[in-house]
Amino acid sequence: MPGPLPDHHAESLSRILAAVEADARFDAILGAGSMIHGGFDEHSDLDLVLVVRDDDYAEVLESRHAIAQVLGDLLAAFTGEYVGEPRLLICLYGPPLIHVDLKFVRLADLAAMIERPRILWARTPADVAGRIDTAAVAWPNKDPQWFEDRAWVWLHYCAARLLRGELFEAIGMLGFFRENVLGPMLRQAAGEPQRGVRRIDGEAEAVALRGTHPAYDGAEIARALGRSIELYQANPPLALVRHMPETLRRMVEAE
Repeated sequence: MPGPLPDHHAESLSRILAAVEADARFDAILGAGSMIHGGFDEHSDLDLVLVVRDDDYAEVLESRHAIAQVLGDLLAAFTGEYVGEPRLLICLYGPPLIHVDLKFVRLADLAAMIERPRILWARTPADVAGRIDTAAVAWPNKDPQWFEDRAWVWLHYCAARLLRGELFEAIGMLGFFRENVLGPMLRQAAGEPQRGVRRIDGEAEAVALRGTHPAYDGAEIARALGRSIELYQANPPLALVRHMPETLRRMVEAE
């Protein structure tokens, strides 16, 4: 581990490890998230990857909720389709409350991963380590054209909602744009993976983003929209710097 876990996390992890080791359907359990890149604290999630035997995989996926229930005092759980990961079960245990992500994979699935996990337990450590050592590990960064194809449409939508008086919708779009465009672009410019705005507070990028977070006020939202446009143009995703469409410029200036 990059450091000792808080007591409650350590106790929960120990209980989960014991339960998984006792279940013959599992070959290994891996640690991800803060357990591998640091910054683990009392507010962190337990990000766990459970490696399932091939012959038992279908059955385990069907019984994920039942499996999660034996790992602790389960309060709620749902699958991760909303983040594009149906193999993921997002769990809340407690009290005391602890968020645990359980991702169910087969050994062959370790051939390609977004980060290199840490082996917490394995029946055959050499086999699992060998898979991880030869895996293709890459964060799913978006290419520059992905941003350019979407940015002005999203900015135009925000401006239109503002002019209609739908302030909550405009504020929501600014947050969406910050998380999906500005944050990833600033992170990439700093040589980091495009992880949205996670752990960006306190970093230099956070100073640039402050002006994109408005109060519930039309003039404040217009200024935040203008700042978002400035940041996008100052950090162009393409070598060719694009200019704000004239229709969007007129809408912002009209406000």
